Parts: sequence; C-alpha cells; structure tokens
Amino acid sequence: MMWFLMPIRWLLIFWIFIISAISFLDRVNISIASGHIEKQFHLTDVQFGPVLSALLLGYALFQAPAGRLADRYGPRLIVALGTAWWGVFTALTALAPPGIPRAVLLLMAVRFCLGAGEAVMYPAANRLVANWIPSTERGLANGFIFAGVGAGAGVTPPLVTYIMSHYGWRASFWASAAIGLAAGAVWYWVSRNRPEDHPWITCEETTLIEQGLPEPATELKIGKALPWRTILASKDLVAVSLSYFAYGYAAWIFFAWFFRYLTKVRGLPEQSGAYYSMLPFLSMAITSPLGGRISDILTSRYGKRAGRCGVAVTGMALAAIFIAFGPLVESPRLASLVLAGGAGALYLSQSCFWSVRADMGGASAGSVSGVMNMACQIGGIVTASLTPLIAQHFSWTTSFLVAAVLCAAGSLAWLAVDPEVELGH
Repeated sequence: MMWFLMPIRWLLIFWIFIISAISFLDRVNISIASGHIEKQFHLTDVQFGPVLSALLLGYALFQAPAGRLADRYGPRLIVALGTAWWGVFTALTALAPPGIPRAVLLLMAVRFCLGAGEAVMYPAANRLVANWIPSTERGLANGFIFAGVGAGAGVTPPLVTYIMSHYGWRASFWASAAIGLAAGAVWYWVSRNRPEDHPWITCEETTLIEQGLPEPATELKIGKALPWRTILASKDLVAVSLSYFAYGYAAWIFFAWFFRYLTKVRGLPEQSGAYYSMLPFLSMAITSPLGGRISDILTSRYGKRAGRCGVAVTGMALAAIFIAFGPLVESPRLASLVLAGGAGALYLSQSCFWSVRADMGGASAGSVSGVMNMACQIGGIVTASLTPLIAQHFSWTTSFLVAAVLCAAGSLAWLAVDPEVELGH
C-alpha cells in the first residue's frame, strides 16, 4: 500500500498535488474550449473575458472566508466538500442551452459559483502544511502542491482538445467533474487534520513533525485564529499581497489566453496550439518544486531572508524579462519557448509566497493565506478581462509588456518583507 512507501505527511502532500492539478483542469478547460463556446453562443473574445473573470471573482471574494473555514474545521472536511462543489458546477457549465438569451450572464453565474467553491483549495492546503510539515520542508512541500497547477493546466489542452474533437466541448466538462469527485472521495479517506489524529502515522514521524514546527504543535489546534484586525494590519502581509497581485496578473495571461494567443494571433493550428500551450504549464510543474527546494536549502544555510525573499525576488525579476521579450520573437514556436521560460521563472517564486504564509500565519495560516490569495485572484480577474481589451486597442505585445512590468514591481515588493516576523508576536 502507498502509505507504507512514503511518510504520511508526503502522502497527503501528494494527494493535495493531485487535487491541485484537478482544480486547474476545472479552471483552464473553458479557456481551451473558448473558441467553440464563443462560436456556439456568438461571442467575441472581449465579451468572453468577463466569463473568465467571473470564476476568479468568486474565487477572490471567498478566499478569506475559505481560509477561516479551513482554520476552524480543518483541511480534511473543507477540501472534500470543495471538490464536490467543483464537480457540480463544472458539470453545470456544460448544461447551458445553445439558444438561451443572455448566455454570458448564465455562464458568468455558473463560473462565479465554481470559483467560490475552488476558493478553499490553497488556504486549506496551507493549513495542512502548517499542521503537518516541518519548517525545513515547507518550500519543497509547497513547491509540489503548486506543481499541480502546472500539471493540471498542462494536461488540459491536449485532453480537452481530444475530448472536444471526439465528443464535443460539453463532454470535456463532464469528464473534469467526474475526475474531481473521485479525487475528493479519496482525499477524505486518506487525510486527517493533524498528525496525532492519523491512524497510519508512526511515532517517529509524529515526533519529527512536532520538533520541526515553528511553534509547539499543541498551539496549532483547529479553531484558534487571530483577529482579522491583527492579520490585516501587517505590513509584511500587505507587501506579499501586492506582489501576489502582480504574480496573479502574469500567471492568468497563460491560464486564460495563451491557447487563444497561439491559435488566433500566432496562427498555429488548434492541434499544434494544444501542444505548444502545454509548455508554460509543464515549465511551472518543473520549476515550482525546484524553487521550493532551492528556497529550503538557502533558508537552512542563510536564513529566511535569503531563502524566501531572495528566491522570490529573483524568480519574479526573471519572469519580467522573459515575458517582455517573448512576444517580440518572430517564430510562434520559439516565442512559446521563451514565454514558457517566463512562466517557469514566475513559478520559481511560488512556494516562497506560501511558505512565508505558513510561517507568518501560524495558527491563522488558513486566514492569512485567504487574504493573500485574494490579492492574487484579483490580479487574475483584471488580466482575464483587461488583456483582450489592451490587445484590441494596442497589441498583444503590449498586453504581455504590462504583465512584465507588474512582475518587476512584484519582485521589488519582496524587499519590504521580513519573513522572520509571525503575526501576533
């Protein structure tokens, strides 16, 4: 059995990786199917942008409440309920009838509800990390969790394209829903909120976890959380949240528009576009755990300032360079590689955001994560609707340049973060 082959904490991280991948399958599938949906409902890219933003609006608005739910009830129940919610609303996306009036409003409502349910994913995952993962392993753990973003978004283009070509775009949503429901059921079976609650864990692993937590494990009980005024007054929280806004803006150009950019603007056939649009997401899947591992090594040798802030500053600065120059490359295939480098550089910094959150938040890790991730999703909301407008009035090169400038600003914001300070202390 799998739990005999790896420590329980890493079994749980592995399954959160799987659910993380599925959550992005549920998000990105509509971007791959957008051409077919726009054709069926007679929409333009600009009209379709609010449909993409609606998911992120629901996701952003419910981040803080989702984090509080994770702190109160624990990641086991909250993630399981979340995956069930995603499955229902992913399936409902495919039920919109072709001739319905105001189809955009219906699609927006369904996607908003899907986003509200998906809001529990990463605050609950960070609550799990805060309870289960020693400080010296948090960069790697978060790196693996967010590798699921790249894995899920990477497998989506060929998977959805294949299903659409054989069964239609609606079938791809039904398949996504079924996968999510199955993964949620397995998660509820294998997971527990705390190490001492798990029937499979050894005494040795429990001791290792407790010794590696930044505060006594007894203080990390479900239900304890700092007041909102204490959380929101943190200057470090503000700085990381502003940086994560920039991060979200840049990342969602890839999630929302990259496939359309390659096929509609760069002229690649849909099948080729499906494979080349995988490159940024595969790059994310590789660099997310790599950045986490580098962050852990530097943290253990030189402290959190170098290990967390240093890696984040470097990753976002490199992303700014790649994203700025990618659209200037003449060959669409070579441009895909350069832009994939930008996505990979961006995800070098991903685990730093979440490791700092777990360290900073302590017993309020879920709530802190919700606030910061809300800023990221607001960035995604803006880019989902603003990117086609900028492209329409200026150019797609300008759209990517705006993202590059924000990445540079997000890199600088990390210079104001003190990763040693825990909220409430």
